[in-house]
Parts: sequence; C-alpha cells; structure tokens
Amino acid sequence: VSPVDNLIDTPHSAAHHAMYSLIDDLIQKHKTTLIFTNTRSATERVVDHLKNRFPKNYLGNIGAHHGSMSKRARLEIENKLRNGELKAVVCSTSLELGIDIGYIDLVICLGSPKSVARFLQRAGRSGHRLHETVKARIIVMDRDDLVECSVLLKSAVEKKIDRVHIPCNALDVLAQQLIGFGLEQVWDEKELFKVVKQSYCYKDLKLSDFNQILSYLAGEFAELEDRRVYAKIWRENGRIGKRGKLGRVIFMTNVGTIPDETFITVKVGNETVGMLDEGFVERLKPGDVFVLGGETYMFKFSRGMVAQVSASANRPPTVPSWVSEMLPLSFDLANEIGRFRRLMLDRFSAGENKASIVKFIHEYLYVDNKAANAIYEYFKEQYDYCKKMPNDKVVLVEFYKEGTEEKIIFHSLFGRRVNDCLSRAVAFAISRTEHKDVELGINDNGFYISGGKKLNPLKALRLLKAEKLGLVMNAAIEKSEVFKRRFRHCATRSLMILRNYMGRQKRVGRQQVSSMILMSALKQLDPDFGILKEARRECLEDLMDIENTKKVLEGIEKGSIKIVELETSVPTPFGLNLALQGYMDILKIEDKYEFLRRMHEQILAKISGRKAEHVCVSGFVASSQAARSEFKEILKREAWNLKRVPRFVKTELVRVISGERKNIDSRFIEGVKKYKDEIEKSWPDELKKFLFNVFDDLKSGDFSYEEFWDEETAKKEAKVEEEKQLLFEQFNVAAKKLNLDSQIRYDVYKLISGDNEVRDDTVKWLKDLFGKSVPKVWKDDIARFLQGKLRELK
Repeated sequence: VSPVDNLIDTPHSAAHHAMYSLIDDLIQKHKTTLIFTNTRSATERVVDHLKNRFPKNYLGNIGAHHGSMSKRARLEIENKLRNGELKAVVCSTSLELGIDIGYIDLVICLGSPKSVARFLQRAGRSGHRLHETVKARIIVMDRDDLVECSVLLKSAVEKKIDRVHIPCNALDVLAQQLIGFGLEQVWDEKELFKVVKQSYCYKDLKLSDFNQILSYLAGEFAELEDRRVYAKIWRENGRIGKRGKLGRVIFMTNVGTIPDETFITVKVGNETVGMLDEGFVERLKPGDVFVLGGETYMFKFSRGMVAQVSASANRPPTVPSWVSEMLPLSFDLANEIGRFRRLMLDRFSAGENKASIVKFIHEYLYVDNKAANAIYEYFKEQYDYCKKMPNDKVVLVEFYKEGTEEKIIFHSLFGRRVNDCLSRAVAFAISRTEHKDVELGINDNGFYISGGKKLNPLKALRLLKAEKLGLVMNAAIEKSEVFKRRFRHCATRSLMILRNYMGRQKRVGRQQVSSMILMSALKQLDPDFGILKEARRECLEDLMDIENTKKVLEGIEKGSIKIVELETSVPTPFGLNLALQGYMDILKIEDKYEFLRRMHEQILAKISGRKAEHVCVSGFVASSQAARSEFKEILKREAWNLKRVPRFVKTELVRVISGERKNIDSRFIEGVKKYKDEIEKSWPDELKKFLFNVFDDLKSGDFSYEEFWDEETAKKEAKVEEEKQLLFEQFNVAAKKLNLDSQIRYDVYKLISGDNEVRDDTVKWLKDLFGKSVPKVWKDDIARFLQGKLRELK
C-alpha cells in the first residue's frame, strides 16, 4: 500500500504525514501490530514519531526492539508483547525469526523486505491461532519500491521462494569443530574425515584442506608458533586427540561463530571527528567519500581501529550512510523484477494502449487500481524517454553527463550482492588496463562508475570472463578493508586468535592488530592457507555473490544478456535514484524531495519536447548546503538566546547543531527527556523540531573514573602486549640462528610472559650469554630484557 497517490510529486511533509496516519490507522484497527523496518535507526524514529503525532494512542503501549538494545531491554519488550501489554512493537530484523512473542494479528513492513523468504518469515509472525489468517501490509514510499514489492507479493502468492545460500566448506568453523572432536575422544583421521563429510556443508570438503587444518591445529607450522599460535590438539600416526589441561577451557571460552563488532574511530590527522560502524568501514575503499556529522570526508586508510580520512568539501558521497545496515535484494527476486520489466517492454513496443497494459499489471501482479496506474506511469516514462528498458536479458549502460562530470550507470538488475562483485571486477579491470582509479556507487538495481573522461568500462566488462572471475576478485579484494576485517573474524573462529584466555578478554582492537600480523605471516607461509582461503570465500560468497555474478558474465559472453548503450544529459527515470545517490546524504529530507521533483520535471519536459528549467545538480547541492549553513547559524543564535536554560545545556545544544552526535553530556540528554513538554511549549519551532529529529542519534559520553581507568588499563595492556610481541619476534630470530635448546626456548617464553619460574640450566645459559661480549644476533630490546631478568633471578 502507498500512503499517497503520487509518489514523486507529493511534498515530503505531506507524504510523511500521510504515512504515519496510515500506520496509526492500521494499528488502531488491530489488537497487536508488529512493524518491521530495514534499519535500526529507523526503528527508533518510527516509535518517536508515533508517540509525538498520536500521544493519546501510545501511552506505554508501544516499544522498540533491535540488536543495539541491551539484552535486558529486549527481553522486557518480548515479555510485554507475550503478555498482551503492547499495542505495537517496531523492530528491525530482530523479531522476524520464529520465537515465542505472543499473539499478533497484523504485520507491517516499512519498505521492501528485499526477499520473498524474509517477507514470508515476517508475515508469519501474525495469525498464530487456529482458524486465524496471516495478515501483512507493505508500505512503499518510492516507485522502485512499489514495483519491487508488487513483484515480491506475486512471488509469495505463487510460492516462488528465494533459494537458500548455504556456506560450504567453511574452514574456520571446521577448525573449531575439530578441536571439539579431539576433546571428546581420540579419533582416527580417516574416520573423522568421513564423519565431517556426512554434514551437507562439508560434503565436498577436500582431503588436502582437512589435512592442512589438522596440521595447523597440531602446531606443525613453526612460523605460526613464532606468532604465538600454539598447538591445540595432538596428532600422531594418523590419530588425533586433546592436548594440554587448558584445552577444554580455551575451547569453551572461545567457541562460537558470531564475530565481535565495534566502532571505528575516524580521524583527520590526530583530530577525532567521529565514530563509524565497523560494517560500514569494511566496505570503504581509498578515495570513497561519505558523510559523518553532516560533513563529507574521503577515506584514506585504516590501521587497527582507526580510520584516517581527509576533508572532502567539493565531492559528493560515493557510499550511502545506510550501506552497512540495508538488506540486499535477492538474486531470484531481482530476476523476477527483470522479467516483469521485459514483459512490460514487449507491450509498450507492440503499441498496446493504457487500458490493456493496466489490465495486464492487474492480472500479473495482483495489485489494486492505484498501484497499477502508478506502475504504468513509471514504466511509460522510461519507455517514452528512451524506448529502452533494462531487464533480465538487457543491461542498459547509461552515459550520464552533468556539466563536466560523467557517470556511467550500469542498469544491472541483479541485486546488490551481485552488483557489488561485478562493479569491483570492472573497476579492477579498469585499474589494470587504463591505470586509473575510479569511484563506484552501487544499489540493488545497478551500479555507476565515475572517474573523469575517456573511461572505457564496456571494454573492461568484456575483458571479464566467468571462468577467470575468481582470480580477478581475489586480486581485487586482497588489500581491501573487507578482506582485513573478514580475516579477523575467521582467525577468531578458528581459534588462531583467542578472544578469551586465562580469564582475560582481548579487545576487538587488539584482535585486529593481531590478525594483521598473523595475515602477513600466513601469506609468507602459504598464500592459499586454509584460513586465508576461508576469508576470501566469505567475502566473495557470503558478503558478495560471485556464483551468480559468473552466471551474468556467462550470459553476456553467450549473448543471452545483451548490453545496450545510451547517452543522456538528464538521468533516465530508472536511473534517477542511482545517478543522484551520492547527493542524497548531503541534502535535507525536504530538499531531497524537491530535488527529485525538479529532476522529474526535466524528464517529463524532455519526453514532451518542451523546455524546462535546467537543474544544475552541483549548483542545487551547493545552494542547499549554503542554506543549511545559514540555517545552522540561525539555530545557534536561537540556542544562545534561550531564557532560563543552564549554560552547559546551550553549549551542548550548539555542539549538536554543529553536527556532534557522540560524547554528548548525559545531563543534556536526560534533561531533554525530562523537560520535553516545557521545550515543546517555550522553545522556537525550528529549534525544537531540529532537536527532536536528531535526538535518537545522540549518544552519551559520560565521564566516569571506572571507564577512565578501564581505558587507561587497556592502553597500558596494549602497550605491554606490543612490547611482548617485539620480544617474542626478536628472540625467535636469534633462537633459530643459534639453534637453541627447546627447553631454554620454553623458559624464555615464560620469562617474556611474566613467569620467572625457570630451570637452573636456563639461568646458567643467561649468565654465560652476558658474561662475555653479546653476539650481534641479539637485538637491543631482547638483550636488555634478558639482562634485567638475569638480575631478578640472581
């Protein structure tokens, strides 16, 4: 359903007002409603808007539920829902699985669920009683969503459910499970291999991969021991079993597959400008531009848990702020949408009239009159504009020029995971053939490439072959952020890096540093080492979709998928969202709608052959930003002029207006909650509207000595760990060259780890070492350390 008749020309304020009126109307007509959003931030926003718009309807009977909330808060909402105390709950993906959450008679999805299976799972939360009917509504707010959701509903009704992606031969999980096998009993390797292959996920497991993982677990790689990765099982004469007294404790405190996630500190030089979600950072490439706190920055590189950026005032963002949260469109559903587009193109090409085509839409998609007419108008605009319509058999390549800028838009309707893979492959091919770096932007319906004049992406696309795509993508991601982060996940799952050891927890930052050192060692040992191979598989098969990308390339090679070119000065209706994607994050919501409306006017004028006011994209954005800066200054003046408001509140409010969202004084946040009614009555309209719009994004930066001490302790621990790592490395180099006795090595490892209980032979060796001139093989740091230990032992 759509809250308005015209999805593109209706002003934002009217569409926004109509949407919440529709949601409230649906909630009031039902006993309990579950509302799904596609991002966590949207979840909080919907709850807040409903409470503000309809205060009498929502007095303690509405709640939010998402993964960023504490476990206690989530359980409280679930219990209230189960006990029938809530009229509505707004959630992200956290309640879509089959948990006992009580009786619900309506499910609302705000925006497309992006896959048929996910929609059915969400809809299935309703009607859990005998003779009850599952009832769900999808609310759409743009034309692409309308088409996508209409095809999704058709697929759901006709039981065309997306194929399930099952990760196969995950070597990090295999390593974890083999340790568990060894803890239970002694196993014959051949018998254990047979047992593992009985699992569907490992039915194609290669014996060579199995043996390499066993070799790693048995400590057969000396290079790994130098990096403090020690044996976790014993292996002898074709049999394996547990090793050491701590084996079970280490396994039980580190087992699991969900990786630790954290925030990345963003810095310009030494100045901290904000924090970013790790999932967002892993998708960045050097040169990518993004928005943080209302300002644009260009990503340079990351080291550990710090991302270095530079200010980027003159370039629009290339990565949307929601990219790490947004659900990807499934490949199967994308193909169904492409098929519908092709059928519509056939009817327009055959000259069918509106009544005939609208009737077809009715029968094919099971939609009402309003939706059918909106879909017809959207497709007619695309056809009238260029007589071309990208679909499951045609990739339209649109060369869109705006002033001196050119964006090459690939209308490849295959879902974001395929487009992510395909765009990276094309960009990599361009970098190799033309020696140029390019900007990329992707969404579910395609991707764009930008990077100056004389780019030839079609040549790069045609150079790509399905059978060689794996090699190309391995090279393309090798130095990427996504590969570095995913390797850390794999290293912790395989217990190469221990998150918990002897009661102490290793923070994510230290895990990342350890994983980078470990990655370098593994690449030298074997570039195709099992855990490296698993990190690549996870990037290309789980995060992206390399298998279906190969199918697309095969279609292009065989001619079953054609490539059609088009030059435009105004984006095609189907390309509008992608062409303007970068600008959307730096415009206010009202400006976004006005911007799209004006661009739509240009499209209609071009179709009808009349002149329309030219919209300069960069000019519109520049004027919008100037207006925003002026608006901020007005808000700041209003903030400083507030009566009977403490100075610290004014100071924090000005910081928020300037774009700060983290480290906000907790007294300010609590005060806004406590005096909300007073603010509503006495503060200037624009100021209070601004504050309430951004309030959900504000995070407290409370200072507490406990946290300060924890932080200081963590810094000291990190420094000590780095010093230990250096000592281990220097000692191992010298020990190898001198072929030191293994017992002496073991005792020195203990000394570095802080244990002074060593054998007399080791003390004698230390005396002999420092009783004469110390050989050059001993570096200064390890030599000074051992001299100090000798004095302690005496």
